[in-house]
Amino acid sequence: MDLSRPFLPVNIATLTVSDTRSLAEDRSGDVLADCVKTAGHNLIDRRLVRDDADAIEALLRAWIADPHVDVVISTGGTGITGRDVTPEAFMRVLEKEIVGFGELFRMLSYAKIGSSTMQSRAIGGVANGTYLFALPGSPGAVKDGWEGILSTQLDIRQRPCNLVELMPRLREHL
Repeated sequence: MDLSRPFLPVNIATLTVSDTRSLAEDRSGDVLADCVKTAGHNLIDRRLVRDDADAIEALLRAWIADPHVDVVISTGGTGITGRDVTPEAFMRVLEKEIVGFGELFRMLSYAKIGSSTMQSRAIGGVANGTYLFALPGSPGAVKDGWEGILSTQLDIRQRPCNLVELMPRLREHL
């Protein structure tokens, strides 16, 4: 961490995917929103949608079209049951997958929950110059993903490299 560089807050939208929760009962979304704000970033929007790939895709597309949204982080719907469709919705939108995000998340998770981590389909990528990350739906998984990966990669002071310094170049092909 290079503390001689000034912190640069990014604009983050969060999404909870759940058929069983409301925003009032959304502990994972609460943890995620708190992590974003505590780190000094801007929480631009927070939503909850049902486990419906079309609804998830539509919201992702709206956010990546919004020039005020730099990053989207979701929680929920990354498992392997019939209703878990978040990764499928993300894949419809992503231009480039950040394969290392899912790999690193499962590596960190393995230290805590062992082989059960194989059930996680956490995914990350880029679409229309916006970063997209999908985390599992438990508060612990959100905390692990934030503290172990996203908090540093979304901090321009992180060395040797970070995702924030790449933001101006994400739309070079458009």
